Amino acid sequence: MAKDHGAQIKDDALYEELRKQGNSKEKAARIANAKAAGTLDHKSTRLEDRSKADLLKEAREIGIAGRSKMDKVELAKAIRGHR
Repeated sequence: MAKDHGAQIKDDALYEELRKQGNSKEKAARIANAKAAGTLDHKSTRLEDRSKADLLKEAREIGIAGRSKMDKVELAKAIRGHR
C-alpha cells in the first residue's frame, strides 16, 4: 500500500515508484499528477525516434550549451544526461 503523500500528490503509488527510480520529488510529482489527470502526453518514448529538429527544440528549452554543433546522437545523449 502506498503511503499517503497528501493532497498535492494524486497518484501515490506512481510517485513512490518514480522516486525509487531516482527521479526528483518535483519530477515524480509532476508525472504522477499528470498521469492521474490524464494529461500525460508522450510524443515518443525514445529520443532516437524523434527528429533532430525536435531534439534541438528540447535542448534549447532545457538550456544545453553547444547544441547547434551536435548531431542527433549527441543531442539525444545530452538530453538524456540532463534528465
